[in-house]
Amino acid sequence: MSAAQLAALIVRISDNTISNNAARQVFEGLWNGEGEVDAIIETKGLKQMNDTGELEKIIDEVLAANPKNVEEFKAGNAKALNGLVGPIMKASKGKANPGQVNALLMKKLG
Repeated sequence: MSAAQLAALIVRISDNTISNNAARQVFEGLWNGEGEVDAIIETKGLKQMNDTGELEKIIDEVLAANPKNVEEFKAGNAKALNGLVGPIMKASKGKANPGQVNALLMKKLG
C-alpha cells in the first residue's frame, strides 16, 4: 500500500464517499493488493448514499410506516429517533450517510 493510496482513502472518508466502516474494507482491499481506492469502492459497492432526494423518499416512507415513533419523538422522547434511523438504514441497505439521515430527519420532524 502506497502513501498515495492511503491519502486517497482519507479523501474518500473526508468527502463522505464512504463511511468509516466501509473505509476498513477498502483498507483491507488495499492491503491485499485488490487495486486502487475508487476501484475497490465500486467493486465492493461501498459508496454511501448521499442523494438527498432518494434519502428523503426513504425517510418519508419510514415516517409514514412508523407513526408511533414519530409521535413519541414529538412528545419529547429522543430515543424514539433510533426507532426511525434503523429502518432508514435498513431500507438503504446500510448505505445512507448517517449524518445526512439525522439532519434530514430532524428537519422533517421539526
